[in-house]
Amino acid sequence: MKAFVNGTVLIGTGEIIENGTVLINEGKIVQVGTNLAIPEQAEIIDVAGKYVTPGLIDVHTHLGVFSEGLGEAGHDFNETTSATTPYVRAIDGINPFDRGFEDARMAGVTTVQIMPGSANVIGGEMSIVKTQGTIVDEMIVRSPSGMKAAFGENPKRVHGGKGKLPITRMGVAALFRQQFMKAQDYMKKVDAGEIKDRDLGMEQLVKVLRKEIPLRAHAHRADDIVTLLRLIKEFDLDATIEHCTEGHLITSYIASHNIRVSVGPTMTSRTKQELNNKGFHTLIELEKAGVPFSITTDHPVVTIDHLITSAVTAVKYGLSEETALKSITIRAAEHLGIENQVGSLEENKDADLVIWNAHPLSGQAIVEKTFINGECVHN
Repeated sequence: MKAFVNGTVLIGTGEIIENGTVLINEGKIVQVGTNLAIPEQAEIIDVAGKYVTPGLIDVHTHLGVFSEGLGEAGHDFNETTSATTPYVRAIDGINPFDRGFEDARMAGVTTVQIMPGSANVIGGEMSIVKTQGTIVDEMIVRSPSGMKAAFGENPKRVHGGKGKLPITRMGVAALFRQQFMKAQDYMKKVDAGEIKDRDLGMEQLVKVLRKEIPLRAHAHRADDIVTLLRLIKEFDLDATIEHCTEGHLITSYIASHNIRVSVGPTMTSRTKQELNNKGFHTLIELEKAGVPFSITTDHPVVTIDHLITSAVTAVKYGLSEETALKSITIRAAEHLGIENQVGSLEENKDADLVIWNAHPLSGQAIVEKTFINGECVHN
């Protein structure tokens, strides 16, 4: 058992406990509060003058499937042999020895969702993992955690550039519909016991149709977001909007669909037309409209160690500190559907926590220690 005492505890839900204590045991949080009875056998860690937060969460990364420092050999995130690849799984391409995992731990990031890239209209299944470990199967929090889709420039450029479908946004939407209509037919045959030859891609899309996993769809431009929302309605899917760069232009419409979004990587350059309107104002307008959002780096587009920097910068542009912290802790956990396990310092949740020398959103804060499942993974 460990007892972190005398620190300023930022629960992750907006609550702040001064001179607080966090008790953890066997990888779980036992109790959080003040004037707690500390068992005699507990290891006491004095964090006076420090800040204690939940481990940070990045909901949208390519960590381990787009390994840094390896060049083309590390590009295992886009299976571009087809514009629709629902049969691939990110878990089969994750390299736990990617330097990005160490960078994540050093920056207090303890949980990430790792997904295929956005070259394909349908890109495959994704996984949520902790950032410590050498065997990916032992790092898993949830797998699969969603099915990747992408709208707009990327699938047009990658496949249209080869003279293949899709060349237009119409083609992107048409391919999406074709695949999900096939999956609907496949599901009916499965339910009727008529399937003789199994189809891995269709089986994985059926999980989306049955709402066993959500669709997580790359969409930057406002019109692509609207197309996505149209398709979600057509096929009655659970989904999240990933990037939502022009979400500020249609906030009330997004809010009417009761959907979660991730926003980012806002700290990158405007590398394509879809990013012309990017900026931290997107977060401000989504907040005004009541749209729940998370902040993401899209690692390695912006590297994982700058997840906290992104939140700090958002505060600089007018986002409240409370919302900024939630967007990389409890809101991020809710985006991923794992809020009962991580995202806040509450009883029975995983003992993922970070010790900072100053308020994490101050701009001067340094991570002193990171704990995952109660074990120190950065010191």
